[in-house]
Amino acid sequence: MTFEEKKSPENVIGINQRSLDAWLEANVENFKAPGNYQLLKGGRSNLTYLVTDQNSQEIVLRRPPLSHVLATAHDMGREFRVIKALGSTNVPVPKAIAYCQDPQIIGAPFYVMSYIKGYILRDAAQTEKAFPSLNQREMIGRNLITVLADLHNLNPDEIGLVDYGKKEGYIIRQLNRWWGQFQASYDEGDLGGQTIQQVYETLLKKVPVEQKVAIVHGDYRLDNTVIGENSEVKAVLDWEISTLGDPLADLGLLMVYWVQKGDNNPLLTLAPTSLEGFLSREELVKIYDSLSEVSVENLDFYTAFGYWKLACILQGVFNRYRKGAHGSDSNDWAGFGSQVEYLANLAKEYAAKL
Repeated sequence: MTFEEKKSPENVIGINQRSLDAWLEANVENFKAPGNYQLLKGGRSNLTYLVTDQNSQEIVLRRPPLSHVLATAHDMGREFRVIKALGSTNVPVPKAIAYCQDPQIIGAPFYVMSYIKGYILRDAAQTEKAFPSLNQREMIGRNLITVLADLHNLNPDEIGLVDYGKKEGYIIRQLNRWWGQFQASYDEGDLGGQTIQQVYETLLKKVPVEQKVAIVHGDYRLDNTVIGENSEVKAVLDWEISTLGDPLADLGLLMVYWVQKGDNNPLLTLAPTSLEGFLSREELVKIYDSLSEVSVENLDFYTAFGYWKLACILQGVFNRYRKGAHGSDSNDWAGFGSQVEYLANLAKEYAAKL
């Protein structure tokens, strides 16, 4: 399945079924109400639902968290716009079906997209069962990095994304954005704050020259994709923080998530990519370098930035969880504070190499 299903209550949190049923019948072809709505477990930011109508048609609905939403962080219109634009390219995404900006329907803007069947690979045990062959695992890595290069090689202007973001100063803007959002989510006594600030100041002084402007996913990793039975990438998901900018930011963050055998990372020890057969980080970088239009010479900077950014993102997620913005998932946040501190320290280690 593309998402880990979570049993939902009779009245699904974040959904007004009566008004939503009427809206879906009016805006989704062949939709027959009433719909069955399941809150899906997986993303730690926007809420995602599997919707099944009376004809067994399945679609996916995405909406912002229920509360404590940081400015610009959960723009449903932007997420819908980018997957609609990418639908005409060789980058695989779900089909963008309909967007609703009227908050009266369910309390916030939302959009619906097609449901892509396949695997979201979240842990080693699941991956080993679904893809027992070493060759299958190698091909997953090759396909994943090829899709990333394909994304970065696109010309945003040619697919209607000319104004999707500013075309210069991406890293500096990102540093300032995530530092500001970290501060907005940080409470006195939370872990990692001093280190986050130190790394922020170091990275500001070391920003490389931007080689090109590309569509940047912002959170590109294996479990933000749907993998098919033939190891192909069937869809790239979770475009909520995508924009125009420096493509190496995506590659650096992928290095952060791409755990390999022998890594001493307690946060990601059960990662699928630690299994035998998956390519190493070095091999991924070589493939990207052969397919991309940019040099990977300064990748250490982008890896440091990736660890730092992830720490800032987790601080925001931690803050929303402890304040109840994720409904019945709110008991899952207990260890986030120590994770923020751990990632901040890794960012500091990479920043020290610059």
